[in-house]
Amino acid sequence: MALALVGAGLPSLALAQGSVGDMLSRRAGQEEKSRLLVEGREIVYDRDRNTVSATGDVELNYGTRTLQADRVVYDRKTGRVHAEGNVRLSEANGTVTTSDRFELTDDFKTGFIDSLRVEQSGRDRSGPVTTRFSAARGERIDGETTTFDRGTYTACEACREDPERPPLWQVKAARIIHNNQERRIYYEGASLEFAGIPVAYVPYFYTPDPSVRRESGFLAPRYIHTKALGFGVSVPYFWAIAPDRDLTLQPSGMSRQGFLMQAEYRQRFETGAFNLRGAGIFQQGPSAFLPAPFGAGNREARGSLETTGRFNINERWHYGWDIALLSDKWFLQNYKVRSESLAANYILAESISQMYLRGQGDRSFFDLRGYYFKGLSYADWQKQLPLVAPVLDYDKRVNGPEPIGGEARLQVNVTNVSREAAQFTPAVRGNQSFPFVTRNSLNGAPVVTAYESCAVFQRGICLVRGLSGDFARVSTEASWRRTFIDDAGQSWTPFTYLRADGFFNRPDTTGYQNQQITNFIKGSDEFVGRAIPAVGLEYRYPFVSDQGRYGTHTLTPIGQVIARSNEGRIGRLPNEDAHSLVFDDSTLFDWDKFSGYDRAEGGVRANVGLQYNVTTPSGWTGNALFGQSYQLAGRNSYAQPDLLATGLGSGLESRASDFVGRIQVNPTDNFSLITRGRFDKDDFRVNSFEAQAVANLKPYIPVVASLTYARYEAQPLQGIPHRREGLQPAASLQLTPNWSIGGSVLFDLDRYLDTRDAYASSYTAYAAQFGQAAANANITYRKADLYTVAQTGLSLGYRDECTTFSINYAMTPRLATSGERESDRTVMVRLELRTLGQSSVSQNLATASSADGIASR
Repeated sequence: MALALVGAGLPSLALAQGSVGDMLSRRAGQEEKSRLLVEGREIVYDRDRNTVSATGDVELNYGTRTLQADRVVYDRKTGRVHAEGNVRLSEANGTVTTSDRFELTDDFKTGFIDSLRVEQSGRDRSGPVTTRFSAARGERIDGETTTFDRGTYTACEACREDPERPPLWQVKAARIIHNNQERRIYYEGASLEFAGIPVAYVPYFYTPDPSVRRESGFLAPRYIHTKALGFGVSVPYFWAIAPDRDLTLQPSGMSRQGFLMQAEYRQRFETGAFNLRGAGIFQQGPSAFLPAPFGAGNREARGSLETTGRFNINERWHYGWDIALLSDKWFLQNYKVRSESLAANYILAESISQMYLRGQGDRSFFDLRGYYFKGLSYADWQKQLPLVAPVLDYDKRVNGPEPIGGEARLQVNVTNVSREAAQFTPAVRGNQSFPFVTRNSLNGAPVVTAYESCAVFQRGICLVRGLSGDFARVSTEASWRRTFIDDAGQSWTPFTYLRADGFFNRPDTTGYQNQQITNFIKGSDEFVGRAIPAVGLEYRYPFVSDQGRYGTHTLTPIGQVIARSNEGRIGRLPNEDAHSLVFDDSTLFDWDKFSGYDRAEGGVRANVGLQYNVTTPSGWTGNALFGQSYQLAGRNSYAQPDLLATGLGSGLESRASDFVGRIQVNPTDNFSLITRGRFDKDDFRVNSFEAQAVANLKPYIPVVASLTYARYEAQPLQGIPHRREGLQPAASLQLTPNWSIGGSVLFDLDRYLDTRDAYASSYTAYAAQFGQAAANANITYRKADLYTVAQTGLSLGYRDECTTFSINYAMTPRLATSGERESDRTVMVRLELRTLGQSSVSQNLATASSADGIASR
């Protein structure tokens, strides 16, 4: 006898003892005590067969699992649930399984599924991700393991226009086993397909499922092919030792050099983390590298040891380190070893080790650290590179005392520099020499190294870039300022400061060319003090005109006067941190235009300028500044050369400085143009000029483009005999929502001038050492083009929800005469299949050069 329950609503029937409320309140960990709840438009209870059938929007709930279908039959005798038509099983972790037909136990944990599709949500380092399984038939065991016969796996979404089209990539396997307890996915007889085309076959492998952030296992291999290393492969292994620590081992085998081992250990703590990295090799083919001092051809054992760390003391204070120990300056580059200590631009590279303690308050800052620099170019002589420790910076601002008010500020800097060998650079071409001449161990030929020095050690001809010995300085500056605005709208800002410095110099005049520093400074130990009190006033008076639809225009005259004592002992003290001096619109109203503490501006100086701003209702904005600086009284610090001739050629060395200006225009939010320059005070000749235009054509055209140009006149007194000029266009284009392309080219427009001079100096030095006949035979001049491509970067990329693919090309030619690589043309291809893994291949296309430390044969 059968009982049919039919109603217009959604009647429900609980097939066990206990209330519906009790059943729905059970948690996932108590599922064995849960009861099965069935809801449907029509429910039939067959007493003879001991079954319950439900049709029409059927929904079954058991614990945290929900089963939906067009028709469900529950066999109470066997405890099996048969579901048909648009079947959908949802679980608490977000996994959704759909199928044409289910046959499961009443707790939905075990059974068979036909034509199933499973979607599982998770997160990886890129954010939320959904993985998708499908199979003709599957088996579910204890709710922990699902086996897919003739299954597929992918993280790609199905095509909305054609859902039957194969995804961009998928793994198709004879069996796919997803073990939820182990959180792993096993593949048997698997092939990787792109757009439905098989490209690789793997008999067996496994991957973690998307819920796993870290798991032990092999990472994607890296293939190696270079002239010096030969052919090889690197297969990293990641060991998740514990939730807070892991170890990555990366053995590499290379046909020419043998076995390279790399390892990295990482550990996290409640307050921070640290890592330890090491790499080493007993190279089998040292002859692939040049002999010293141009390469590591005389070494068998090479390697590196590095560590980085950062720990929080509290919410305001932290300390850390980044330390690298290298067997030689070429190791990281020769073997492409990743290093967090590497600081590089397209010209030179160096490894910087440091330790630091840092704290920051609302209006205060403290930083204590030490630096060790390791030069990675064969032009670097390690004994000339300084050890800088300690370096202390402290900055504190407070409100000024009443009734004075304003802001009071205290700045403190302590720096200690040590160097074994002095570093000299000729200021005038033709007066340099190369004193460290060696002979090539391969053929005995004389070799001139790149350790540049001076032939004549005197001021105006030779520059001292670094003194040998120990040099310490303590600098303190206390200042106050306050701005008053009167009823007429005029802005008055009085300020005052007191700068005090103490220098302790202990020069080393023994060995190398250190004795030559006595031509520039005293050769004995000394303590020198310097104090510069100052008082000043800055004045601004904005004139504002509202022109309605033509916008608001503001014209502001600016005047600043600073009176202070003269800077003392110019050129008799070291200059380690104020090498650079740029006079432009951004430094026009600085109290002190030197970039570091070793120099301090003195005398009475006035800075004046005129600033213009415009803003229109349509969004058009623009601003301009034009001004000049004047030395009114006292000694002009910028006209007094120090050991580096800092200030000469800056535009500030005369009583009236060069003119500086800036113009910036933003017609729309999508376009901007900014130019700045320095113009000669006598004939308005351009001494420096920079311009950059940026166009963002989105959303009209998916293009972002920029054009940058810069030109700086020669500074012969500082060893820069020619202008410096460059042009760099850059653009990126979004071809489609997934594809993009971009690139940039840097044109060096003055390189040929340096190449010409480099030939002349090399010829002169070689002839002086070995004779003119030898110079004629060995030194060859190659005429250079009027411009050189200094750097090129091109990229092509694809990105969607499941795949990232990119091809990058980089080219950076460099001057061998200054220890830079002649050329570095590299292609890197990277492919990431989200949740499955990633792989990258990098290949250097350039011929080896001596600056790489690699032999050409």
